Parts: sequence; C-alpha cells; structure tokens
Amino acid sequence: MSSLIASPNYTFVKSAEHAPPISYYDYIIVGGGTAGCPLAATLSQKFKVLLLERGGSPYGNKNITNLAYFADTLADNSPTSASQRFVSEDGVINARARVLGGGSCLNAGFYTRASPQYARKAGWDWRLVNESYRWVEKIVAFEPPVLQWQSALRDGLLEVGVTPFNGFSFDHIYGTKVGGTIFDIDGYRHTAADLLEYANPDGLTVLLRARVERIMFRYKGKQRPVAHGVAFRDPAGTKHKAYLKKGSKNEIILSAGAMGSPQLLMLSGIGPRSHLESLGIRVLVDQPNVGQGMADNPMNAIFVPSPEPVEVSLIQVVGITKFGSFVEGASGSNFASPTSGEPPSRNFGMFSPQVLTQIKSVTVLFLAALSELGFSAVHRTTGQLSTIPPKQRTPEAIARAVHAMNNLGESSFRGGFILEKVSGPLSTGHLELRNRNPDDNPSVTFNYFKDPLDLQRCIKGIETIEKVVQSKALSKFRYPYISIEALLNMTANFPVNLIPRHDNDSKSLAQYCKDTVMTIWHYHGGCQVERVVDYDYKVLGCDALRVIDGSTFNSSPGTNPQATVMMLGR
Repeated sequence: MSSLIASPNYTFVKSAEHAPPISYYDYIIVGGGTAGCPLAATLSQKFKVLLLERGGSPYGNKNITNLAYFADTLADNSPTSASQRFVSEDGVINARARVLGGGSCLNAGFYTRASPQYARKAGWDWRLVNESYRWVEKIVAFEPPVLQWQSALRDGLLEVGVTPFNGFSFDHIYGTKVGGTIFDIDGYRHTAADLLEYANPDGLTVLLRARVERIMFRYKGKQRPVAHGVAFRDPAGTKHKAYLKKGSKNEIILSAGAMGSPQLLMLSGIGPRSHLESLGIRVLVDQPNVGQGMADNPMNAIFVPSPEPVEVSLIQVVGITKFGSFVEGASGSNFASPTSGEPPSRNFGMFSPQVLTQIKSVTVLFLAALSELGFSAVHRTTGQLSTIPPKQRTPEAIARAVHAMNNLGESSFRGGFILEKVSGPLSTGHLELRNRNPDDNPSVTFNYFKDPLDLQRCIKGIETIEKVVQSKALSKFRYPYISIEALLNMTANFPVNLIPRHDNDSKSLAQYCKDTVMTIWHYHGGCQVERVVDYDYKVLGCDALRVIDGSTFNSSPGTNPQATVMMLGR
C-alpha cells in the first residue's frame, strides 16, 4: 500500500471548524471531487486557492481505499458517509459523492479516456488534453490483472463479434479492450484526492466538512452580478465567509458535480425565475437552462451464477459497440471478497444503491434457487415486492427480505454479472430544488428510455449479453441447464429499482429494459456548455464564476467519465 494512501502529508487539509470567520483568496473552488482536486492542485502553483469540500477525507476509510469493501461504501447512508443516496423521480436509486476525491472514491474504478471526436466537439485542444490525461495517469491509473472470469468475458465478446481486440488501452476504440483502473496491484484505490500530491502546499487550503450555502454577489455598474465570495458552515454549524481578493482574474469555480453545481447556482439566485421565486429565492440571473438537460446512461444487467469459483473483479474489460452500447462486467464471491482481515459486512437493505442491490440481491435469487438454500422463503419475502408499488412496500416485508438475504451462506454469492449501458442517451430530464437546504438532495428526473432510440440500443445491448452468456468462452462459468429466459425472468422479478414490475412473460426485451433499468453513476448535465456556461465554462449572465465538472457535459465521455473529469480539472 502506498504511503500516500496510508498517510498523505497534506498539511493544507483541515476541518472547516479551523477556518477563520472571514478569509480572502485568489480562487475559491466549491467541491473537492473528481474535477475540484486536480483543479485546486493546478491553480495552487501560482495562486492562493481555497478548496471547500462538504465531505470528509477518504484516507483511513477501508471501504474507500480497499477494493474488497467497494459495496460497503455505497451501502453506508449515514449523515457523514462518503455516499449520499438519492432516488430519482424515475424510481432509480442513485448516489452522489460526499468526500474529498468525489465519485472516484465510490466508483468501480474503470479508467478510460474520451475519444478524439468527443474532444473536438467539446472544443478542447487535443495536445493539452493528452498532456492532462498523462498528468493524471502518473498517479491514479494502472493496468489491471485480467484473470479467468474477465478473460472469459473478453473472449466471449470477441467470439460474438465485438471486434477487433485492442489489448490494454486507455483510449476509446471500437471493439473489445482491457481498460485502466484506479485500483493498484494490491487492490487499493487511488482517487482524485491523490492528485493533491501535485499541489503547492503554500498556495492551497482545503477545508473538509465545509457546507457551502450560497455564492455571494456584488454588482458591476448596477447591472451585472459579479461573484465575490461564498458563505459556508462548519460541522458545528458556525457560519464562515470566504471572499475573492481584489483582482480582475480572480474567480469562484463550482466543481460540485451534476447534482451540486446546478443546485448551488439556484440557491444563489441563478436559475429559472418562476421556480426560484416559488421558494422565496431572490433572482439575480433569470437562467431557465440551469438544471435542464439532465441525463444518465441507463444500465441493465444479467447475472450469471457460476459453478466454478470466480475472482474478485470490478470493471476491467469493455466491449465498445458501434450501435451505441457498452458491455462490461464484474465478478466475485459476495461481489468483493476481502483480501485480508475480517470479511466485510453484508448489508442487503432493500434501498441500497443500484449496483449493490443488483449484485448481492439478484445473486441471492439465482443461487438460492440452485442450491435450495431457502429459495421459497426468499421468493415469498422479496418476490412479492416486485409487483407492489413502492409506497405500499411495508417495513415488515422489507425486513423479512433483508433477514432472509443476510442469512444465506457465502457460497450463495458466486458468479458474475454482465451489463450493458446506453452511451449518450437522447432521453433527458431536469433538476429542481426541493427546498432551500443545501444539504438536501434536489429533485431530479432522467426520463430513462423516453426516446425510442435509447430503448432500441438497450435491446441490442441485452441481445449482445445473451450471446456472450451462451458463448463457448464463458461456458465454464455458467450452469448449462439455466436458460437465458430463466436468467432474464429472475432478474426482472427482483426489485433492482423502485419501478413497479410488469409481466415479462412475453419475453419483451423492451419491457425488460424498462423494468430493470439502473444507474452506473454517469449522470451529467444541468450546467451545459452554450446553455448555462460558455466554451470557457464561464457562467452566462454574471462575472467571476465558472462551472468545471460533469454538469457541463452534453454526453458522458468515453465508456466511463472519471478520467475525463479529472483531465478537465487539470
């Protein structure tokens, strides 16, 4: 384990309680996540920078740093956890980061760049893009050890025509490849917070548990608002203010993510007039596009129970198809078995985040049925939930389901799942405030599969997974007497989201896509280029304010966005 993970010498990181009541900086960055950390490290070389992070440190938290405890990070929804759960208005369970390092502390670790075409469309300098990727990769990116199950997935993709094989590569290339990972050879996660190793300690102050309430503005010529400070509270609730020093180039930069950045703009008076006025927020800039264009790459999966032991693996191999769907997979006993020490606890709360529910709970149904480890009890207590609307699911029924799952043996969690996700969905939605409390999640709707072309791409993706499951390459890791239809039906009958189930006896893949849609945390939009910010990421309608994070994206870059978000911060 690297010394940086064990004990980073970040003398510039402290709790917000130690902040003075009033302070002054050249740049103030709100959000110490995947973009905010590399951005702060870069600016600190020449300027005095304040980085405000609403969460705590990732270091010393085994659920974050150790691959073996990946699922437990998402299961923890305590008030100070690194993961803040939210449920979209679509009924899909999701998570947003609340920790230094942001989503790179919660995700499955896959590291892959955006395509040159994506960069050109974004108006980026390709030479600078590549230099910035390499800057990131020196610290956080690794080549994964591809063992038996991932090798079988790779060979299965090639066997069914997702070609050519492009070997190990960070690049976004059609065909099948092995991508990078932010987990090192010992299974320890490296995050965007590690990029603070590049920072000038004399130029940077990082405050943890700093909850920004609003951006403060003054007026330029009594016409145009100019951002000049932020108001935030420390863990004790004490209010602090940080201001920009006088200087024409000094700025406040929002890097609070696709949920946090549009939320903070609205709380600060920049957003749709009618919506802000309905909450009693003074409107500084009537900007109807704030919170619009929200999209999430829909994910659907099929679990494949294995008669053979499988290695613990997160996302390593990807099939990049030309019809707009990416195929990936993960494997392991209990999804992630510990490499050392006591085993992680199994938390099968019915409202755990999507992927945790899919992996652990669908595994229960498949393998409990196969090994007769109480399938009838599990079916009685969980299967009934799938046809009952979310509001009618009683705490007693949920408790029985959780108890049944937690009492199954470790052998009930052997296998892998293969997923497909629709790239650049055409279906979009919107985000709105629920109230004026910055700690509360806003309301967000993604409108999964509203556009029929997205649904068609999901169907093609599922059909590709079906072929891979039946491929010769994967035969060692599947039970030959379990049909594809059985796998689909069992998955469709489990509550992987809060959407009421439909009868899938017609074997409609379109209905399967709708019923089993999940997130893989690639949501974006809300502060998009040419709508809320310009091509330099400056907020339209005001001065000294930018947004630099995934909220500016019109589509999610590459197969996974974290590499590009870190690159953008640099």
